[in-house]
Amino acid sequence: MKTGHRRIAGYVVGTLLALCGAVWLAGSVLSYPAHRHLGSLPSDLHGRSVQFASTSGAALSGWLIPGRPGYGAVALMHGVRDSRLSMIERARFLAREGYAVLLFDFQAHGESTGDRITFGYLESRDAQAAVDFLRQNVPDEKIGVIGASLGGASTLLATPPLAVNAMVLESVFPNIELAVTDRLTAHLGKWAEVMTPLLTMQFKPRLGFGPEALRPQDHVAGLTAPKFFIAGSEDHHTTIDEARQLFNAAAEPKQFWAVKGAAHVDLYRFAGKEYEQRVLAFLKQNLQ
Repeated sequence: MKTGHRRIAGYVVGTLLALCGAVWLAGSVLSYPAHRHLGSLPSDLHGRSVQFASTSGAALSGWLIPGRPGYGAVALMHGVRDSRLSMIERARFLAREGYAVLLFDFQAHGESTGDRITFGYLESRDAQAAVDFLRQNVPDEKIGVIGASLGGASTLLATPPLAVNAMVLESVFPNIELAVTDRLTAHLGKWAEVMTPLLTMQFKPRLGFGPEALRPQDHVAGLTAPKFFIAGSEDHHTTIDEARQLFNAAAEPKQFWAVKGAAHVDLYRFAGKEYEQRVLAFLKQNLQ
């Protein structure tokens, strides 16, 4: 019996060590940079390549598209492990309407420098740098932000708050613990939520900050700029209830749109013309 008990104990210890190793490896993969070559700005968008520094320590790469005087300017902020290419279609309809547009890659993404994805911590400094860059280049324009997922979280986490006139915030998590739990359970099942602490406890030794630094819900009440929250009704990575939780914590003025049937996807591609109409109406009201 003693030999049998030792064997069982050995299996349990081995399984736990294997699980911890797998979770540590997952943390490495999730925070690994997503660099890629992006090529040139599409020929139908008449702008220029730009590079500017961020207090994240990164040199950020992007494209700046000029607009009509008095129409406003918009910084487009992409999602995690993505790049400014994912925001090209938004840039097209905004440029068509006369807005100046800045598309850029967050640190550790696309063609920007950076060693680790930090899920909004360093990226919030990039958001500040992007707004500062726009203000320097189009000083007479009101400025708006469209942030998708990571882009929206980075917008809300910026300290001090971004000095902008409008925020469009898509599929933004209230806090990183919920974001991790949602993704684990969506891909592995309900049981996987027990691994959330094993992932979030890696933030401090791996990235230099704790999960308490990634709580957009703690920042949104202090933001007085008009905010337009957009979320997919079938999103399992940031559930509709969590999106409403963030909205409810926000200061006025604010509005909310639940995109019926949408999961954690590109909400512009999903909703098309309705997205254009709603977002343009919001930006026109606040930027022009």
